[in-house]
Amino acid sequence: MIDNLKKILNEDQDPKAIEKITAKLENLLMSNEEVGYIAVQKKPAVTIFPDSIVVTNKRIILCKPKNLGLSMEFIDYNWDDIAGSFVKEGILGADFTFTTNSDLTHTVDYLPKNQARKLYTYAKEQLDLLKNPKVTTPVVEEVKAEAPIESPVQESEVVEEIQAEEVTHFAELMPTPNDVIRDTEVEAPISEEKGLAHLSQDELFAKLQNYKKLLDNGLILQGEYDRLKAEILKYL
Repeated sequence: MIDNLKKILNEDQDPKAIEKITAKLENLLMSNEEVGYIAVQKKPAVTIFPDSIVVTNKRIILCKPKNLGLSMEFIDYNWDDIAGSFVKEGILGADFTFTTNSDLTHTVDYLPKNQARKLYTYAKEQLDLLKNPKVTTPVVEEVKAEAPIESPVQESEVVEEIQAEEVTHFAELMPTPNDVIRDTEVEAPISEEKGLAHLSQDELFAKLQNYKKLLDNGLILQGEYDRLKAEILKYL
């Protein structure tokens, strides 16, 4: 564990004393509990068994050697039991004091000033975190909206718009009898004035067939066909 605590050692601390303390704390630390700082008492006279104070992310631990260092007394307080902490610097060192919510006061004297300051700073940080806990905002993954899949358009749904030509003269819509007969390659009926007497029997029969085609194609009415048929039958 001593390798993990090298970052908190300084010139005022005895690495051997830190090693002894951490060896005894190894079985006392809870899961997810990490040591933040250790301050060791340094009295003017030679102190073989100094007191020490340990701060972790969960509590403050007072370590007091007993029975000539053969045993150790541990007193701990959780951070939510701590009401405040104080540092008082003197000529020969500094005192670190903390009070509990039950009005108990504990002081560790003769701490090196540098250690007392770091101890105080760490304690203030833990108390601030307790009063103002950091709220972890869950990370929401950005979901990209997929473009809607266009459904295939059925051919029957596609209606091609055809622009209608403007009709300016109604005569363009109604074909004349001569145009109809020309398109169907059928001769127009012969008027009574021209007469049918000069035509042969085959020609008369051919005209009768042409009239029948006009009737079948809906180009003349039944009454018109009957009249023309009667005229031709007169000469057959």
